[in-house]
Amino acid sequence: MTTKVIRKIVKIDEEKCNGCGLCVPSCAEGALQIIDGKARLISEQYCDGLGACLGECPQGAITIEEREAEEFNEEAVEHHLHSKEPAQASDELPCGCPSATVTQFEGRSTRIPSAAEAPVQSMLAHWPVQLTLVPPGAPFLQGADLLLAADCVPFAYPGFHQDFLQNHALVIACPKLDDFEAHLSKLTQILRHAEPNSLTVVHMEVPCCFGLVHMARQAIQASGKDIPLKEITIGVKGDRKS
Repeated sequence: MTTKVIRKIVKIDEEKCNGCGLCVPSCAEGALQIIDGKARLISEQYCDGLGACLGECPQGAITIEEREAEEFNEEAVEHHLHSKEPAQASDELPCGCPSATVTQFEGRSTRIPSAAEAPVQSMLAHWPVQLTLVPPGAPFLQGADLLLAADCVPFAYPGFHQDFLQNHALVIACPKLDDFEAHLSKLTQILRHAEPNSLTVVHMEVPCCFGLVHMARQAIQASGKDIPLKEITIGVKGDRKS
């Protein structure tokens, strides 16, 4: 018989949760999963109540409450972690989205115009562009209009150079696959030292990509600078949502 005690345990506000999945990898016990588009506590026994996942939720949907719950069970956690079959990893994307969301778009032209037919000039004015590699003191950042783009955006949106990159200093990052805390620290340093005129975040419409906006807001606050922030969302079919 399972023993229940009064203890601290996570509570998820489903109204606030947008299913981004940022909380899932932060739970070393595997107590959280994205189910039906929402973060769920799959077993009370797996939650130690320490709240390592709290700071990873950009929506503030996770809190700690004290209530009657099953006792934390380390043996159950160990069994749970070791019983996960490798095949499960192919059934869902890193953000927790089911593999059924993988889509091939029909009816699109695969012909690319030649340079003679449609000459295209790159608007990129500096190098490097990966946030990890860009030094906060780089001269191209000073007083610039800074563009923070998710890695997938330039591939999805055909007018990236003309519509977004022109007259902007670019840094790119992935809020899901990269080191979020390291990126947050680097972006904060850039904002603090370079004092850009503005910061525009361009991200994909998938839930985990909204973490880039969360990163930008945190970095602005931590930098102590009053920097205007603009957000642009790109659909997975390459259309502009906002």
